[in-house]
Amino acid sequence: MKSHPRILAAIATGLFVAHLPLSGADTPAASNASNKITYAADTKPIIDAACAKCHNAEKPKAGLRMDSLEGVLKGSKKRKMVDPGKSANSRLIKIVESIAASANDPAGKTTALHKKGPKPLSPEQITLLKSWIDQGAK
Repeated sequence: MKSHPRILAAIATGLFVAHLPLSGADTPAASNASNKITYAADTKPIIDAACAKCHNAEKPKAGLRMDSLEGVLKGSKKRKMVDPGKSANSRLIKIVESIAASANDPAGKTTALHKKGPKPLSPEQITLLKSWIDQGAK
């Protein structure tokens, strides 16, 4: 049987590529994005640390409670914070991204949407919140 160099090269390339990790597959955010993200296990600790200090049962600033899933989904007197399934439309994401952008702008040209914001979330935390919302915010 006669071997063809092109076929052998294609097979060898396919075997090599098949063993490479997918783009970003080893990062925590990528593995979390493929798994079911829940409020209690994944996003509550982030929201508690960043938001619930001021938006809780004792002092719900702007009528917003961020100390429970129900509060996060209900939103404030004026608007919802989360649009389940649509992180790009969610006020929560716009706020945390604006805080991060403002903190990373040495010229001070970027203004955060939150007057007295918490410290900025990491890109991984923001990605996790987005994934949670895109998965339905449950």
